[in-house]
Amino acid sequence: MKLSKERVAHLAHTLGARLQAQGHLDLTGTPKALAEALEQAITEELMVEDRLNAEIRGLMKAYEAEIEQGRVDYQKMFTMIKGKLVRDRGLVL
Repeated sequence: MKLSKERVAHLAHTLGARLQAQGHLDLTGTPKALAEALEQAITEELMVEDRLNAEIRGLMKAYEAEIEQGRVDYQKMFTMIKGKLVRDRGLVL
């Protein structure tokens, strides 16, 4: 994940407070519960790319020999596969 847990927690708290202050939501629970729910949602969204990258690294193992021999550029292949999966799955990164 590109952001630390502390940064995500701060973002979630700030977002919840701003949404409430601007009248975009009426809080029925505690501000802490809202911040925790937002933190979980933000973390899940940020981890989409991490999971995708791990999947791509797994797929690339089939090309290890070609990469080691210099017949395939690792970064170009990784980027190509990632672009295809993002398009096919309709992901927003």
